[in-house]
Amino acid sequence: MRGGSIAVVGGSIAGCAAALAASRGGAERITVLERADARLRDRGVGIALHSDRFDELRDGGYVTPEMPWAPLSRRVWSARDGDTEHGRVIGEQPFPFRAYSWGSLWSELRRRVPEDVFYRSGAVVTDVEPDADGVTVRLDGGEKERFDVVIGADGYRSVVREAMFPGAEATYAGYIGWRGTSPDAADLPSDGHEAHNIVFPGGHCMIYRIPDGAGGHLLNWVLYTTPPWAESLEAGLRTPTSLPPGRLDAELTAYLRGLVADNFPPYWAARVLRTPAATTFIQPIYDLEVPRYTQGRMVLVGDAASVARPHIGGGSVKALQDAHALEQAWAAGDDWEEVLGSYDAGRRAIGAAMVALARRMGAAQVENTPDWSAMGQPEFDEWWHDQNNGSDRRSGFGGHSVKAT
Repeated sequence: MRGGSIAVVGGSIAGCAAALAASRGGAERITVLERADARLRDRGVGIALHSDRFDELRDGGYVTPEMPWAPLSRRVWSARDGDTEHGRVIGEQPFPFRAYSWGSLWSELRRRVPEDVFYRSGAVVTDVEPDADGVTVRLDGGEKERFDVVIGADGYRSVVREAMFPGAEATYAGYIGWRGTSPDAADLPSDGHEAHNIVFPGGHCMIYRIPDGAGGHLLNWVLYTTPPWAESLEAGLRTPTSLPPGRLDAELTAYLRGLVADNFPPYWAARVLRTPAATTFIQPIYDLEVPRYTQGRMVLVGDAASVARPHIGGGSVKALQDAHALEQAWAAGDDWEEVLGSYDAGRRAIGAAMVALARRMGAAQVENTPDWSAMGQPEFDEWWHDQNNGSDRRSGFGGHSVKAT
């Protein structure tokens, strides 16, 4: 299948990967429409790719060893133990991951988008109108253009998905992630190659190093917990959103800081509480499944298609794998119906499996946390196994294996 005009709505990680897929598939004209300006690269939150998934994506041409990353080899789960500086270890597990900064990973993917792809920053898509053999895209300034195919890579608030399945929105899971990045990344325990999970009643906090883009490291952390109930907050979180520092409610911030001070081992409490307010934000946690990944000449990739809670460690992996699968379907198909049908058949079940596993992990790690104080390694191992019980063995923690049989 060669030729055709393609619009990619969304120009972040999923969008850049989709543009690469369309180019390699042989599209004649590709336009990327990204609502944000060039400051996308400033996003500093962490992303971790399982080493096996990295190898598969490297072989597919979507990531390279040159992309800045920090090695992770082990994950240590710890609980507060009085005034013991680092707390008590309740469990350890292998953690063969590569840690990235979102901004640096996006920058590397953006750099690999071919020069003949028209990448438009500040292009806000307001509507997508399909017809029998194409799709018309409308922008907020009234401009409109028709394409043979539109790829929705516009995240969990996707305009493309709304055109395909009206009312199919991401659903609030009932808890939040409080995220931060800090320059306070020196003198970490061991060699800095560990991810640390600090546990407490009603949640946990994951902490690890990521590249800072200048040859050093940042300390990246995300704390998952159910916020105190407040009608105004609950109403705001139910509509897919995120809350940057300037919009954080003072009462919520005080609650989260108090939670850290009361429940974290002293060493880790200090690391989190010293994080600059300007680099913290709230990420409400959502779930989303869609009936199909394609409809007519419209296609979904990444979080526009399905949203799995972050505990699975496979969100960015899935976005890149979606693009790779689309490229493969493009190369094998003879017409649009065959290309898009093959892509949907290959990705729909995988997305559903990842969402289901992430829900189980969220229930175990946040919604119904165990008695951490009673845990040692054997109890931890059993608890971890129960979360993965029943999973498709190709879809586990770290994302879906495209090579396993």
